[in-house]
Amino acid sequence: MRLRTVCALLLLGCEAFCLRAQTTPSPSLLVLSKHDHTLAIVDPLTLVVAARMPVGDDPHEVIASSDGRTAYVSNYGFGAFHTLAVLDLVTPKPLKSIDLGPLGGPHGLDFQQGKLWFTAEKAKCIGRYDPDTGKVDWVLGIGQNRTHMLHVFPDAKRIVTTNVNAGTVTVADFEEAKGGLPAPGMPGPGQPGGPPPGFPPGAILPPGGDWVLTNIPVGQRDEGFDVSPDGREAWIANAGDGTISIIDLAAKRVTATLQAEVKSANRLKFTPDGKHVLVSLLGGPDLVVIDAERHKVERKVPVGHGAAGILVQPDGKRAFVACTPDDYVAVIDLSTWTVTGHIQAGGNPDGLAWAVRQ
Repeated sequence: MRLRTVCALLLLGCEAFCLRAQTTPSPSLLVLSKHDHTLAIVDPLTLVVAARMPVGDDPHEVIASSDGRTAYVSNYGFGAFHTLAVLDLVTPKPLKSIDLGPLGGPHGLDFQQGKLWFTAEKAKCIGRYDPDTGKVDWVLGIGQNRTHMLHVFPDAKRIVTTNVNAGTVTVADFEEAKGGLPAPGMPGPGQPGGPPPGFPPGAILPPGGDWVLTNIPVGQRDEGFDVSPDGREAWIANAGDGTISIIDLAAKRVTATLQAEVKSANRLKFTPDGKHVLVSLLGGPDLVVIDAERHKVERKVPVGHGAAGILVQPDGKRAFVACTPDDYVAVIDLSTWTVTGHIQAGGNPDGLAWAVRQ
């Protein structure tokens, strides 16, 4: 009996050692649970949860760093909270959170150029966090009510945001300073009424350039959106009136409004080939699939009693849909448009992300 007990203890010890020695799967599917306040790391091959970590109050969105080793989670609370959870995806373990101070209500996240970009609804702005310095190194005021989601272009010189209560989309473009001769009658640098000494003659923008914002009216309660893979269009899901606004990003104007019947729309995502647009409905049972070229609803895929976050696998073979009321993530085969599985990653799943370790 004593020998049996010793053997069992040794076996448990070996299993614990193996678990500590193993790292989490790569690639990984990251799933937030708003009910459990956790981030689940899911093996996309087996659909099994490999690890769970605490993330703080009211987690809404998650993004992985470019090297796939760190995850960041926004603790939202409609402006009541002001932290970003930081998680080591390799060990895995939670790290020290980021306190944003007055930048309350962080929500939308992106990671470009080695930095974390986020919206801060309460402060009506977007900000940028530098992991190398451990500081927020830049903030841009948007001035629109409920700046919610954002997309940062790979060169970080164009940012698109949705502003839910304002019913607008903001396109922010970084423009270099323009030099030249002063306009007739314009005081030169250092002269009374003119720019300070050293300011480029005739410059329209400050030295080093500046951000130029364009606010574009769309539908009611615009929230979920995505930029087409070619970067030419932004498609906006308007939860209030059930329409989808299509914005030409070069012209910075709405070129089409689709009567797609997507009231309560929460998220919108393109497939990697740009052929389809997927829309989740918080208050509806289906994932709406739109033909991006024909601007028509092509089909509806039953997923449950409502859905929020959408993530399309990078190879375009599957989509993962967070069915918040049903406490699971639906797995959809995009070749057959059928649900092929469910992931139990915690109560009220919402934000989803993909992490590939490098």
